[in-house]
Amino acid sequence: MPRLFTAIEIPRDVGEALSMLRGGLPGARWIDRENYHLTLRFIGDIDDATAREVAYALEGVARAPFTLRLDGVDAFGGRKPRAVFAAVAPNPALVELQAEHERLMQRVGLPAEGRKFAPHVSLARLRDSSPRQVADYLATRAGFRSMPFPVERFVLYSSRASVGGGPYVVEAEYPLEVLPERARLGAR
Repeated sequence: MPRLFTAIEIPRDVGEALSMLRGGLPGARWIDRENYHLTLRFIGDIDDATAREVAYALEGVARAPFTLRLDGVDAFGGRKPRAVFAAVAPNPALVELQAEHERLMQRVGLPAEGRKFAPHVSLARLRDSSPRQVADYLATRAGFRSMPFPVERFVLYSSRASVGGGPYVVEAEYPLEVLPERARLGAR
């Protein structure tokens, strides 16, 4: 049973900038640079037949390429911090792409995602990091901003159950491209 999710890959130069944020936080298990990604839709452990349906459904996504920028560093978990991440600057095209993934996964028969979409790139998983340590870490990196980068495709990743995420394998890639108006109308 593969564990699948859809995501946007992080370009090498942006990954290098993110990797410079590593360190200085006790209890952090840092994500390897090659595993940085922006999850669009976690699918989970599914059987092979459903995996084929998912891959086929994603072929119907017809969206134009767009540009993203990472904007700031934050943490999930509040008083019990569990992860540090780079936030994504607001982007309507990203939100629309994610919403389409959600609709497609529900059409395939998967349950609705229980959490609101919060676009981010995970940097570290935290174990026994105090809120104060996390606040200090975030304060020293508050000004982080990446260069804008183009998003010209999304991918379907598989992963193994592991501590800290990864390794991830690209199972399929889906280019973002503008379709001729007639083709778009016929697809509805």
